[in-house]
Amino acid sequence: MQLADALAELYLRAATQLPRDVEAALREAAKREDGVAKASLEMILENIKIAREEGRPICQDTGTPIFYVERPAAMSERELRAAILEATRRATKEIPLRSNSVDSLGGKNSGNNIHSGVPIIHFKEGERLRFQLLLKGGGSENSGGTYTLPNELGGRDLKGAAACVLDLVRKAQGKGCPPGILGVCIGSPKELVVQNSLRQFLRPLNERNAVPELQKFEDSLTAEINSTGIGPMGFGGKTTVLGVRACALSRHPASYFVDISYSCWALRRAGLEFGDGGAKFD
Repeated sequence: MQLADALAELYLRAATQLPRDVEAALREAAKREDGVAKASLEMILENIKIAREEGRPICQDTGTPIFYVERPAAMSERELRAAILEATRRATKEIPLRSNSVDSLGGKNSGNNIHSGVPIIHFKEGERLRFQLLLKGGGSENSGGTYTLPNELGGRDLKGAAACVLDLVRKAQGKGCPPGILGVCIGSPKELVVQNSLRQFLRPLNERNAVPELQKFEDSLTAEINSTGIGPMGFGGKTTVLGVRACALSRHPASYFVDISYSCWALRRAGLEFGDGGAKFD
C-alpha cells in the first residue's frame, strides 16, 4: 500500500468510525440517563452505527485535520508532508470531507482542506513511522479557552486550575455538543499548553493518568462537571462530559496558564503504523 493510499484510508477511518473507547463510554452514559438525555444518547449511538456501517462521516463538520507524525531520522519530512497533502485532497473529494479551510482575510474556501498551516502537522523523531490523526470539530473548538492564574477563580495550583475548567464548562453549557471530552494542560508558554491540551485527546478514555495528583484531578473534575446537570446536548442529565484528560508541564516563574481544549462527543482519532507487516491501523 502506497503512503498516500494508506493516509487516505486513515482519513476515512477517522471520519466514519468513532473510537471504540468513546463509543463504550457513550453506551455506559446512556444506561445512566432517562428521558430526553437518554433519547439524545440513543440517537447519537444510532448515528455512530450508521456511519460505521455505511462509511459516512459521523458529523457534517469533518473538522480540521491535525497529524502527529513519528518518523525515523533518515526519513524526509518533505516527502511525508507531500503524502499527507495528497491524501487530504483525495479524502476531501472521495469520503467526502467538508472543506473547512477558509482564508481569514478574503473569505475564500480552498475547497480541499489545504491552506496556510492546514492540515496541521507535528513531526518528531522516533524508531518507527507512525501517524495519529485527529479531526477537530469547529463548534467544540469555540468552547475551549485559556486562563491565566491567579485570577478571581483561584490561585496557582490544581484547585485554581479546576475552578477554571468548571467556569469554562458552565459558560459553554450545550454549545460544544456534550457530552464532551476535555483536554487540560497547565504550564507555559501559551503555545506549549495549547498544543498539549489537544494532545490529551489521543489518550484513550479508559487510560489512567500515570501521575497520581493528575488522576485525582481528572476523576474529581469529571464527577463535579457531571453534577452540574447540563447533560447531553445541554438538555439536562447526568452526563456532561465523558472524561477529563490532563497534563502539567514546566512553566516560566511569571506565568501559569490553564488551557482547556473541548471536544464534542464525536472525538475522531485514528492511528496508522508501518512495520515489517506493512500498514497497520488502530
